[in-house]
Amino acid sequence: MLNAPQFNIYLQHNKLIMKTLFSLAISLSIIYFSFIACNNTNRHSSGVDSTAIIDSSKIKHLDWSKNATIYEVNIRQFTTEGTFNAFVPHLERLKKMGIDIIWLMPINPIGIKNRKGTMGSYYSIKDYKAVNPEFGTLDDFKNLVNKAHTLEMHVIIDWVANHSAWDNEWVKNHPDWYSKDSLGKMISPFDWTDVADLNYDNKELWNEMISSLKFWLTETNIDGFRCDVAELVPVEFWNKARTELDKVKPVFMLAEAEKPELHINAFDMTYGWELHFLLNSIVKGEKPLSDLDAYFKKDSERYVQSAYRMQFTSNHDENSWKGSEYERMGNYVKTCAVFTATIPGMALVYNGQESELKKRLLFFEKDTINWKNYELADFYTKLLNLKHKNEALWNNGYGGDFKRIATNCDSLVYAFSRVKNDSKVLVVMNFSAQNQLVKIKDCSEFKGLKDIFISEIFNGSELNLESFGYRVYSNKND
Repeated sequence: MLNAPQFNIYLQHNKLIMKTLFSLAISLSIIYFSFIACNNTNRHSSGVDSTAIIDSSKIKHLDWSKNATIYEVNIRQFTTEGTFNAFVPHLERLKKMGIDIIWLMPINPIGIKNRKGTMGSYYSIKDYKAVNPEFGTLDDFKNLVNKAHTLEMHVIIDWVANHSAWDNEWVKNHPDWYSKDSLGKMISPFDWTDVADLNYDNKELWNEMISSLKFWLTETNIDGFRCDVAELVPVEFWNKARTELDKVKPVFMLAEAEKPELHINAFDMTYGWELHFLLNSIVKGEKPLSDLDAYFKKDSERYVQSAYRMQFTSNHDENSWKGSEYERMGNYVKTCAVFTATIPGMALVYNGQESELKKRLLFFEKDTINWKNYELADFYTKLLNLKHKNEALWNNGYGGDFKRIATNCDSLVYAFSRVKNDSKVLVVMNFSAQNQLVKIKDCSEFKGLKDIFISEIFNGSELNLESFGYRVYSNKND
């Protein structure tokens, strides 16, 4: 049962409740979501039958995305300077680590009116066609994009279509573009008091928002967008936006959403929120490993095979509001990273994870990442670059099928294989604090595969797996 404080935190930090609930009283919302929680229903309501599968998708993924990994960047916190120019030298390091897509959190000017904290939320957009002067100039940003492109990397920027800052010029010049209460007063979505809710019943707003999106393609040559709280904006808008953007330049689109129909005409990739929360519960001992099997079955029934699903152990919301991955996953951090990087989908690396980011980054203040010595850079380099070499691990629709492998200790160990053409991967993970002698059934076809971390050769039947341990056996390591 969700109490009122829990409900408010849920609304503010997960941001995935449908916009039709805005006009309901908080008490009714609490009752509604408490009912959902008690009935073990998907927390991320999509408005569709959770068992319904998308029969077709018109989205044609860009070829470079088929074996890509994505990396989230918070420019404010990434360096002491907190600028585009200070970030650019890190691109070569990230490229070597196996990163292909750079996702920049919002780079627009931040509103001052009703600002939260000293520096405000990146998601309070004052001007959709400008860069935050704290980060640098438009030319500085163009230089960042150009440098990434010379390294054969791609850049997407965070886009906030659901709401704007209170001092965005639209508030004064186009008040009819905003949602209002019964007294005609503009409102904030939920308790996000630093922003005003945009009203997509007004089609003039659609045109201006799409014009603003196009600006970044034509002026800076970015490669796409990560769209904030995409479920709160009509699917029809996103469908039109994708069509119009592709006329300018074929784009890559990521939705902060878990809604299957967004994949039909608008988005390449959606969040794997449900799996993320399930994984957190499993490592805490709250749910059994077998729940993963039920999840993968349901996910395959809801989403077309080609729909990219973003898999992660952390991101800016989880880190700042729920805790670092070390707070949530403890000794299982690397085990879970292996899991999210090898199952079907595209792995996300959140900035700082390669340096064991163990603190919650402040959201409204300056709070620079402590990079130390990039303690996990070698770990991520081996893990992420394997995806480039081994076709079995390519993203949904391109990689090999996911197959659970039975062991003698399935309640503690999770094993699976993925095979595509002559590429093979066998992954075995110990979700317990005890060493396990793992006997793997019917796996002779993987005999001779080499683990990417310790160069252990799989003997075809069993292995000794240390507590919280993992093996990623592959025939395409070099």
